This record gives sequence, structure tokens and C-alpha cells, in this order.
Amino acid sequence: MPYNMTWQHICTGNRLFFVLLVVSSVGIIMETMAKTGPTHGKVVVCYISTWAVYRPGHGAYSIDNFDASLCTHAVYAFAGLDPDQSAIKSLDPWQDLKEDYGKAGYERLTGLKRTHPHLKVSLAIGGWNEGSKNYSRLAADPIARGKFVKQVTSFIRKYNFDGLDLDWEYPTQRDGNPILDRENFVLLCKELREQFNPHNLLLTSAIGAAKNVIDMAYDVRQISRYLDFLHIMCYDYHGSWDRKIGYNAPLTAPNGDVLSVQYTIDYLLKLGAPAEKIVLGVPFYGRTFKTPYDGNIDDETDGTAFQGPYTREDGFLGYNEICQILKNKTSGWTTLWDPETSQVLARSEKDVFTGLVQAVTFDNSRSIANKVKFAMDRKLAGIMIWSIDTDDFLGECEIEEDIYEDYRHLKHSGLRLPSRLHNNYPLLRTINEAMPLAIEEIKNKHHHPEEMEDHDDHHVEDNEIPHGSVEDRKGESNTALRCIHNSLFTVLLLLVAIDRFF
Repeated sequence: MPYNMTWQHICTGNRLFFVLLVVSSVGIIMETMAKTGPTHGKVVVCYISTWAVYRPGHGAYSIDNFDASLCTHAVYAFAGLDPDQSAIKSLDPWQDLKEDYGKAGYERLTGLKRTHPHLKVSLAIGGWNEGSKNYSRLAADPIARGKFVKQVTSFIRKYNFDGLDLDWEYPTQRDGNPILDRENFVLLCKELREQFNPHNLLLTSAIGAAKNVIDMAYDVRQISRYLDFLHIMCYDYHGSWDRKIGYNAPLTAPNGDVLSVQYTIDYLLKLGAPAEKIVLGVPFYGRTFKTPYDGNIDDETDGTAFQGPYTREDGFLGYNEICQILKNKTSGWTTLWDPETSQVLARSEKDVFTGLVQAVTFDNSRSIANKVKFAMDRKLAGIMIWSIDTDDFLGECEIEEDIYEDYRHLKHSGLRLPSRLHNNYPLLRTINEAMPLAIEEIKNKHHHPEEMEDHDDHHVEDNEIPHGSVEDRKGESNTALRCIHNSLFTVLLLLVAIDRFF
């Protein structure tokens, strides 16, 4: 065989080998990036209530149950405030830390970033049980505030968190300072931002949804300058405290009623919150009631409620508890869907001994899908969940069949969604599944408005809040797609180099 022919075959063989090697490598990269997290380009913020580990039986939830591939951001709830030291502190050292043979919850959650590099993990400070008084006093004292800002920065970096989530519930409320808290909260956010910037740390805050709280507690335009995301707690609009049955998180409400998701979000947009910083909160739980009447909306109650076997909190049922009740076809429970509010009302038969009917209002998968569509229509950053430990994380209930009943384009197109490979986390999976579907639904609405519902009455004032690029801090889920694009570009360069070499 001639020498030049032999060399040509060798070169051709090597070239093909290198091409296959590069393509194979990129395939692995693409598969890895696709698996590590959502790729729809929106944020999915998953709060984990870490005390859920103490719940009984199948309600117990630990970090081992957490599926990091379904969230772009995880929030460890909660840490507390040491008012004497002006410092953040663990509220459950044995659960949070590894000292003294603890369970190292902080490090176990942040450690998931090694296998899921898309994931951003924040530590939340505050919560309902922490109250407001100590946070009000801290924010009012410049020296204490400065001390806290430095200490909390060191604390979250020590445990490898990507940021801090402020859950002060709420400025000006619950023994807070009704006059000074609003401005002091702005100062606290500003000083945290200045301290966080050199370390590329996230700063977010849970924001109350009620209009009176928004008006009193938040200078929305100013805090939006310093926060990466505003996690809007769009739930608890109604509960047993109303002494009548009401929806926990209605998407809409009659004109003049400010207690709805739509009103809250549109009001915040009008006040100057950038849509790309708003994260709409959805509840993976319902509110419970007991009534001597039929169990309809607005039926009077005496303010009492009932609790579930896992969460064991009066007036509260996790979705995993609700679906367990409803899957028992002989339980005597019935459900009613309200198309106006995208809420579900479930109610029991009347107890023959007490004469009372139990009722719960909650979000099912159809509710969640409709709220995703609303969030995409308003061009929001994404969806926040309180909290994933009350989803059906074990997959013990049936998957709902009418999830996209209100997606008219999808419904009329005749397309069928692929079957889910896993039954666990049905609500969380609905969020990720619905994101691209909702975007397509909205595009079709704009292209064929006569065929779609008209929701274009929500014009709000444009805001002029300056905010630079915080893409790296935010860790938006389209990072995976950018990496894939970069990888493909690298392949082209390698192929050109191989061609020239051989």
C-alpha cells in the first residue's frame, strides 16, 4: 500500500475518532446540563420548612427527600435573630449544624450544588414565629444594623449559602414601629446589598400580599433597587380567622375586593416593582374550616378549624394531607372547582354527632397551572412555593387529569402531553411543565385574540428603577441553555481545528 494512502486512511480514521469523541462529549454535557435543573428560563423558588423532618409517618420530610432538579432556587427556612448580639443564629442547631454530632442541614442542602450546579441556595431569616419587634429594633439602630450586616455576610459564606432571604413579618406590623419601619427596612436592604455585592450574594425578601401591609410596610420602588427578587406571599387571603369559609389564594376576586393574587401583583407593578424581580408565591397547602351549614363559600363558622395528621396545625392542611383524604372514595368528601378564582373547595359530609361540616380551600394542579399562566402573562420572574414539604413528595396520590383544562390553545390543538415518568411532587412538576406551555398559550392569545380569553385590562405604569445585570447572582435557569450553546460553539471550533490539523 502506498505511503500517502496509508497516512490518508490514518488521518481520516483519527479525524473521525476525534469528531465522534467531541460529539459524544457534548452529548454528555448537554444531557448533564439538561438533567441538573429546569431549562425554561424562569425561576422556581422552593422553600423548605426544615421542621417538617419532625412530622410523623409519611409526612416527615428531610433534605434527602429534596429533588434539586425541580427548583432553580432553594430557601432553607428558618434561621433566627439574636437581638443581643445583632446576629443571625440557628434556630435548631442539632438539625442545622454539624457541631456536637448535629445533622448538618445547612451543609447537606448547600452540598447539593456539587451535583446540581444550577441550584442557588439561600438561608431565610425570620418567619411568622419570630415576630416583628426584634427586627424593628435592629433596623432602627444604625450601629446594630451595621454589625448585623457584617456578621450575616460571614455566616452565610461560612456555610456556603448563595444569599439571604429576609422574612421579616412584617415591617410596621405585629409590635413593629408603625412610623419608622418602612424606611428602616429600605436602609437594611441597602446596607445588605452594599455588603453582599463584593461577594456576589443574592438578597431576596418575602413580601406580604395584603394591600394594607404593602402600603404600610414597604417602599416598593426603593426596596426593589436593592433586592434581587421579591417573593410575594400570595396566600392566606382567607382563613378560619374570618369566621366564614373563604378561598386561601384566589387568583381573582370581585371588583373592589383587594384580596386576590391578581390584585396583589398588579398593585405591586403599579407601585414600581419590576416584573422581572417579582416571584409569585403559591401555597402547597389549604385553609380549613368547620361549619354547621352546608360547607359553601361564605358559610359562617365559629372561628374553629381542624388539623391534619402530618402538619398538626389548626386551620392548615398540606396538599399531601388533602389528596390522601380525597383519594379515599368512601370518605364522603366532595370537591367543587371555582373557575373564577381557580380554587378548589372540598367538604365532608355532616358529622352526625357534632352536626358540623369540615371544609378546606386549596390549590390543586389546575390552580397552579392557571397561576403559572397568569405569572407568564405579567412577565414575572417565576414562581415561589411555600412549601415543597407539603407537596405529595412521595407520589402516593393520583395525578389529576384536568390540569390544563383552561389552556385553550393547548386544548384545541389536539396535542397530548407526554406521560410523567414520576408521580411524586405533582404540584412542583406542574409548575415546571406549565412554564413553556403557558408562554406558548400567551403567544397564541396575542396572535389569535379572538380565540383566547381577554385578560388585557391590567395595564400598569412603566417603572424606571435602574438595576444592573445580576444574572450571576440570580442563577437563572437558562444558564444551562447558555452552557449548551457555548458547548456547541466549542465543538465547531474543535472541528475546524481538527480539519486543519489533518
